[in-house]
Amino acid sequence: MKYLPLNPEIFINNRKRFIKEMQPNSIAIFVSNDEWPMNGDAIHKFKQNTELFWLSGIEQEDSMVILFPDNPDKKYREVLVLVRPNDLMEKWNGKRLRVEEARKISGIETIVWLDSIDSLLQFWVHLADNIYLDTNENDRKSTTIRNREYRFVDEMKAAYPLHNFHRAAKIMKELRGVKMKEEVEVLQKAIDITENTFRRLLKFIKPGVFEYEIEAEIFHSFLSQRATGEAYGSIIASGDRARTLHYVSNNEECRDGELVLMDFGAEYGGYCADLTRTVPVNGKFTRRQKTVYNACLHLHNYAKSLLKPGINLVVYTDMVGEEATQQFLKIGLLRKSDVKNEDRENRAYRKYLYHGISHHLGIDVHDLGTKTDALKPGMLLTVEPGIYIEEEQMGVRIENNIWITKNGNVDLMKNIPMTVEEIESLMKK
Repeated sequence: MKYLPLNPEIFINNRKRFIKEMQPNSIAIFVSNDEWPMNGDAIHKFKQNTELFWLSGIEQEDSMVILFPDNPDKKYREVLVLVRPNDLMEKWNGKRLRVEEARKISGIETIVWLDSIDSLLQFWVHLADNIYLDTNENDRKSTTIRNREYRFVDEMKAAYPLHNFHRAAKIMKELRGVKMKEEVEVLQKAIDITENTFRRLLKFIKPGVFEYEIEAEIFHSFLSQRATGEAYGSIIASGDRARTLHYVSNNEECRDGELVLMDFGAEYGGYCADLTRTVPVNGKFTRRQKTVYNACLHLHNYAKSLLKPGINLVVYTDMVGEEATQQFLKIGLLRKSDVKNEDRENRAYRKYLYHGISHHLGIDVHDLGTKTDALKPGMLLTVEPGIYIEEEQMGVRIENNIWITKNGNVDLMKNIPMTVEEIESLMKK
């Protein structure tokens, strides 16, 4: 790993939180992600199952975490399963974790090698009444591929048909949605790396630069600061391309007079930053660009003021929509007749703001958390309104990351330049 060692208390506390929600005499088993084939003998870069990482901090493939708090043998109440190191394989694929290294990362004392887990696991399962297994229950999941989690569910149900099976994901959705202080400290590091990178970009961007050159600067800056890399594929969209929400081609020239929308974030210690800024390619907003930008900034600040414990995202989005309607009337995008005659299922403002305003953020960019229940202290969300105008070939989005606490909201990106004046001043320098 490129990042500095994390505090193992993060993972120790996460396991305690999960165990607290388990039924008596239950065992919970978490497996790592697949190594996905690419072409020929190549495989895609391995990305750990974020549930397993949340519990252990272990990024190595072919790992397992097993929690059995009522195991009669106290030694096996928390178990980390790893691949046994092999000298020959390490000459090809690199070093694998040793026992002491894994203990320092995870805080789990008992390490069992993968090649010896089957008989132990069978014995433990026979002692348990309930089995918690994990599946990907992210509401944004779109793939139908049966990955290792789902195959493991099939195997366990076939081997132990009379046990009571429970969804670990249901517990995880509640727990991972609320971030502990130690987790936020890691995410703040990812944000600080992202801030340094944005400030670097303000000195780099000028007419004639290509979107991919900006992307290259981002990646270089991230790696030079010990980030694992990008938290997601960077969106670098100049001119009319900014209206494509998930534009990732990043292959066009940034031209004089255009705005360039940049949506990017560093991953550090498994946690993801998510920043969007829109800046003038030549360093100076036109009058109209400034008007639209400030309207978006107003929506951003308004939305941020609403994010408090007790509100839910459905009500919150509706309230931001009402304010967007007023802003769009003010800057000439909507007429009063548009609003009067709008379809309530497809509001008039949706022509210019056609995505959600916030999502949960953490070890997944679109992290687990509630959409319909009231927000709780500890939840961490993005705030990212945008304005997209086809007629003017312009797109603007402004995004910060907000931690909700009982004592008020904390804007973790408050130090990142955001106003027209700040951006123009830094680009001029």
